[in-house]
Amino acid sequence: SLADIARPIYMQGAPTRLPQLRPDGSMPLLFQAIAATNMKRISRHHIDTALQFSRYAAVGMMNTLLTLGIIFICKGLFHVNPWISNAAGYVAGFINSFIWNKLWVFRSHNNMMREALKFCIGFGICYVLQFAVTWTLTELTPLQDMSWQLPGFLLSGYAVATLIGMMVYTGANFIFNRMVTFR
Repeated sequence: SLADIARPIYMQGAPTRLPQLRPDGSMPLLFQAIAATNMKRISRHHIDTALQFSRYAAVGMMNTLLTLGIIFICKGLFHVNPWISNAAGYVAGFINSFIWNKLWVFRSHNNMMREALKFCIGFGICYVLQFAVTWTLTELTPLQDMSWQLPGFLLSGYAVATLIGMMVYTGANFIFNRMVTFR
């Protein structure tokens, strides 16, 4: 209701209690204006967050392609250990991600070195979380022994676990960057 929406702003002002509704159920005009202002703030905040997440998702898709490309090329073409391939893919994605997130997603003009340090910390936390998910799914579930032959491509259980781990990484990393790195 309008009363619920207006309550947070109204309570910040001088009045200590909300005005009573009129007998016909309507609110005083001032109270309606306060509610409308709060609705605009909520809408703008949600729109800004949605646009920021859309930009983050676009960078994430670019990073996903880059990261997976590096992982699968290292593992599939050059027969590099899957865990070293995984790390190489994430390092390439890390560098790409920092540049695009700083300049385009979060549009930050703060100290680059400080943000780079926070970004590294967030990357480390999210990478360990992703690694734990990928390792657990690959080593401790039946996914380890599964594979699917697709036209021209063998999709292994490791690949599926990697994709799931990447989803975990993406969500955790957006939250960390929004709340800590580019604040």
